[in-house]
Amino acid sequence: MSTKKKRSPRAESSSWVVIAADDVTKTATDEPTFVKLRNPATGGASLYLFGSCDAALYEVKAFTEDYHSWFIGQTVQRDGRLLYITPMDPLYLLLPYLQGAGAEGKFQPVEQVVKDEEFPGCTRLLSCTRSLASLHHVAEEKEVGSLKFHRFSQEKTLEWLRKKVERTVAALRNSSVCVGGGVKSSTFIRVKQEEQASDEDYLRYAHGLVSEYINEELSKDLLKHLQLPELSSPKQEPPAKKRKLSDHPVEAQDDYTKFNSSDFTRKPPKKMTAAQKSLAKVDKTGMKSLSAFFSPKVKQEKN
Repeated sequence: MSTKKKRSPRAESSSWVVIAADDVTKTATDEPTFVKLRNPATGGASLYLFGSCDAALYEVKAFTEDYHSWFIGQTVQRDGRLLYITPMDPLYLLLPYLQGAGAEGKFQPVEQVVKDEEFPGCTRLLSCTRSLASLHHVAEEKEVGSLKFHRFSQEKTLEWLRKKVERTVAALRNSSVCVGGGVKSSTFIRVKQEEQASDEDYLRYAHGLVSEYINEELSKDLLKHLQLPELSSPKQEPPAKKRKLSDHPVEAQDDYTKFNSSDFTRKPPKKMTAAQKSLAKVDKTGMKSLSAFFSPKVKQEKN
């Protein structure tokens, strides 16, 4: 009798397929490390990469599909994701901490501001080359001796973001990216080719790209700073009234007239046979029905 061979459990692989520039992996001192940090737009956890002794920050994006894997040499990589690693301005990740401390309205050391118990790796952002050198773009600075103190500035931040949008617009134009009215604002999908993009189209597109790195409230403030009116969604007509289908049974209501009358449509009468037609013509005067012979007799009370 043949026995079925048991399969050994598959070991989880810790490797990925990554597309990155050469300077991300070629470092003379240490290897790049993946770190989970707070996403500046959503507030949730996102994956980032530090390189060159934390001097450079990179954003990690994943392209994934269902039922996808990689063949690497003689092995199969079960994790079929494709990771894209691109340089990122660390000031975007520092901005939420500066905003939070700005509510106190006082100058503070940046080391005291950038703290997060949920994401302790945020302190590594201060080691990035561009971090401390760029704080003056979003905060007011004050020096006391050899120490620097910072306070968040809404006006400086909006002006810094405006320049980001303008540089993004220039890059879009140079790359001939289609951003006209034929592009859906929510997904940036091209649907028509004959429409020409206006300056406002480019600004809105660039604003949408920059808004992926800031919170919603700041994105709205930036929209006003760019003097762009908010797009009003087209008015949608209510759908036709119809009975809603559900996987759950319909509960009985006190008022049964609420049910649709279409649920109780009358069926057309059936056609009578020849025997039924001839029986209908018979005079039934004085004749008892068949059910009368089986009904109980009523007892008459005696006086």
